[in-house]
Amino acid sequence: MTQPLSIRRALTRPRLLDLFSCAGGAAMGYHRAGFDVDGVDIADRPRYPFPYHQGDALEQLAALIASGEIERYAFVHASPPCQAGCALTVGTNASQGWGGTHTDLVAPTRELLDATGLPYVIEQPNGRAEIRKDLSLCGEMFRLGVLRHRNFELGRWTVARPAHPRHRGYVRGYRHGIYRDGPYVAPYGSGGGKATVPEMQAAMGITWTDIREELTEAIPPAYTHWIGHAYLTEAGAVAA
Repeated sequence: MTQPLSIRRALTRPRLLDLFSCAGGAAMGYHRAGFDVDGVDIADRPRYPFPYHQGDALEQLAALIASGEIERYAFVHASPPCQAGCALTVGTNASQGWGGTHTDLVAPTRELLDATGLPYVIEQPNGRAEIRKDLSLCGEMFRLGVLRHRNFELGRWTVARPAHPRHRGYVRGYRHGIYRDGPYVAPYGSGGGKATVPEMQAAMGITWTDIREELTEAIPPAYTHWIGHAYLTEAGAVAA
């Protein structure tokens, strides 16, 4: 007799779908928390450390829902492109007339995630992205060498917000023509005291890729390790 889905999930590591997966910073954290992870990204990501499908993330999610294969998963993480609403786009770039037009995929991502019936997370950086900031994490919470503030909308589950500790100092580099040293590095751009690739790897705990573009977009695995552990703890308490 086939066991109910809830029992089958309990007997194995739950499977997580990682949409807009980039190089796998989020995926590694969930893996360490206890999930098996499948990634989806439109770009070729040969350094992604888990099973991976190259293609449009929303098309893949829609296909999984239509076929019923979404039932293989217990949780979904989505990091839709953030350029439309991130602080750099709406701040410095807009004031200087830099950059271009960016498509906001948050709303269509949420619509499909709601259709899955699964618990989920939507991640975005600080800025004007239209997500609920149910959870905000910072590198200082995990004593990392980056600040990298990130906001998370939680769908179909909740967790208490951790306290945001005071930063230990400045992010190293130039800002408005003034150079400051500090305990954190800037994991984006180049020049002006910004982090080198090895510095970014060390500061975020990401060793499996040395591609600058992937590192500048990555979520430190410590963030999703915390989120994944919090969800599995809650799910276990509910099941008990």
